[in-house]
Amino acid sequence: MKVILAKKLEMTQKFMADGSVVPVTTVQAGPCLVTQVKNNDKDGYVSIQLGFGKKRILNNPLKGHLKDLENFAYLREFPIENVGTGHDLSVLKRGDKITAETFVKGETVQVTGVSKGKGFQGVVRRHHFHGHPKSHGHKDQLRTSGSIGAGGVQNVFKGTRMAGRMGGDQVTVTNLEIVDVDAKNNLLFIKGAVPGARNGLLLIKVTKEVK
Repeated sequence: MKVILAKKLEMTQKFMADGSVVPVTTVQAGPCLVTQVKNNDKDGYVSIQLGFGKKRILNNPLKGHLKDLENFAYLREFPIENVGTGHDLSVLKRGDKITAETFVKGETVQVTGVSKGKGFQGVVRRHHFHGHPKSHGHKDQLRTSGSIGAGGVQNVFKGTRMAGRMGGDQVTVTNLEIVDVDAKNNLLFIKGAVPGARNGLLLIKVTKEVK
């Protein structure tokens, strides 16, 4: 299993050999360092923690955790069996580096990120309600939610579609293809769109490797 932390840069396009144009998202994948390796004997489960990005000031607990390593802005844990370069987990150790060179053109990945926050939104935009009729008797009610159901229970049922905070959720997109790899600059070109805004953190995991 291959995993890496990345930063979303921008969307662009790639021209393929047959002349077709493919929309791609450019991401800066790594370099990441292994900051911690957990195993069944000591921790009860198998995982790897990666560090990515630069941070100038760390608090004391992080200084101790990252002793002799760099000051990372992001630390994320991946509970998986095999990681990184295709080797067994036992081969990886604290301080090992994972770069975009690990990935191969044509591999299928899943990308996890935080979607763009859109603030407090009404039911028309948040849940795609069609609103009220634009006719007489509906003044100032065109985009309101209307009735929310029975009132005898004296409370609003959990999960009722109402106005509220929209966006800012963790989103995972699967079955995305790596169109190209720029190992020199640690760039991956992923077909289609990925969650989040520019400079947002992404977690990339290969789901289907190229044999």
